[in-house]
Amino acid sequence: MSELAGTPPGVSEVLGQAGAEDVLVPAPRKRLSRGALSWILHQGSRDPYVILVTIYVFAPYFSRVLVGDPVRGQAVVADISTVYGIITALTAPLLGASIERYGPRKPFMAMILAIMLPILLALWFAKPGGPSVALIGAALITLGVAYNLGDVLNNSLLSRAAQPGQEPVLSGLGYALANGLSVSLLIFVMWAFVLPGQVPWSFVPATPLFGLSQADNEPSRLAGPLSAAVMLLGAIPFFLWTRDAARTGVSMLASLKEGVRLILDTFSNLKGHAEVAKFLGARMFYCDGMTAMIIFGGLFAAGLMGWGELEMLAYGISLSVFGVLGGLIAPVLDRTLGPRRAVQVEIIGCVLMLLGMIGTNREKILYLWPWPAGAHPPVWGGPLFQTLPELVYLGCSLMIAVFVTAQYASSRTLLVRLAPPDRMAAFFGLFSLSGTATVWLGSLLVALATKLANNQVAGFIPIAALMLVGLVGLSTVKGGGREG
Repeated sequence: MSELAGTPPGVSEVLGQAGAEDVLVPAPRKRLSRGALSWILHQGSRDPYVILVTIYVFAPYFSRVLVGDPVRGQAVVADISTVYGIITALTAPLLGASIERYGPRKPFMAMILAIMLPILLALWFAKPGGPSVALIGAALITLGVAYNLGDVLNNSLLSRAAQPGQEPVLSGLGYALANGLSVSLLIFVMWAFVLPGQVPWSFVPATPLFGLSQADNEPSRLAGPLSAAVMLLGAIPFFLWTRDAARTGVSMLASLKEGVRLILDTFSNLKGHAEVAKFLGARMFYCDGMTAMIIFGGLFAAGLMGWGELEMLAYGISLSVFGVLGGLIAPVLDRTLGPRRAVQVEIIGCVLMLLGMIGTNREKILYLWPWPAGAHPPVWGGPLFQTLPELVYLGCSLMIAVFVTAQYASSRTLLVRLAPPDRMAAFFGLFSLSGTATVWLGSLLVALATKLANNQVAGFIPIAALMLVGLVGLSTVKGGGREG
């Protein structure tokens, strides 16, 4: 789910490490150590914050209830994402380049936990009449920056947690656990707090557990404390058993200076490799568009379709499940079309589904088909997604989940095909950097378009434009075709 749920900066770094090791190292045969299993648990326990807080539960509540207007709420959340995206773009690459020279990561990771956990717990008090929208926005910015820097530090310990050749296994299992935990938490919140009183099903409690009030939006406000609890529990084994880097004796200031030099040296690797440079440039645009689409997809659905907590939880669960299909489809497309054409197909699929999604609302299907509210009976008698427009919108969203996830996998494969084998690690460093350098751009464009047009749909048009720019750039890349 991480690739689908937010794909925060740092995700591509782990994917890059895994891709490089797939090429350079034979499949491992050793059992995973206690430290390796702890790293997997730590990776998996961090990502539910992205799902519950930034995409499907708290962010739509923040927009719909605390801001009080879905259109203005989308613009506010876009501003928040832009700010922490810019801070991430300025700091994460430098941290990643300098931390190896400095040494230990765990003290910094403990500091990040000490920042994130109290703020996540405090989100419980984010209710109408409570803290101001500006204060909550500042808290969300702090959480976003801290999470992204923590991702860089956690990823940098992957090779130390694994035995030689086990890096792809740990990376894959970490994201698989993240998917499983995220979906499980979404299902639990829906079963325990949102469905009670809504359906007559015998396996659902008659009233919300622990006396939580749906009227006071307590299930949505619980997203922060629940994420904090999972994150803390997953961190304990990591701090106990995962091996940290040794002290080097180099000061932090000296490490930062060397980090700057390393970044400059990394860019020098592009000399003489025009196809890789064109690919990474194109990826900055289409990947940023897809990242923005994921970040704002929950807000857009909640506002445009008028969905509440129940629908948003089911929406998040469905997209998480279909995202897994993308990971299964990507290798098939890579083999049959070649990774370059596979990425092109995945971008085109995303754009078409996005256009279908923004052309559908509660009273209209695909721009041209009116569907007046109350003029048609429910398509089925279930508790949610009862109308045809809702099902069409959901279908487009599910296909987007498939294409976005497939794109992450195919892009990694394409770099492997384009980059020289003897410099694979350096180029995967650039691959990671290309995923963070413009991470703020999509959010900025969404904010500007939403404010100028005072319309949620207008905010999503720049997302399609970013993907199309990336598609055009990708068409100039030579290589990455079908093998054999």
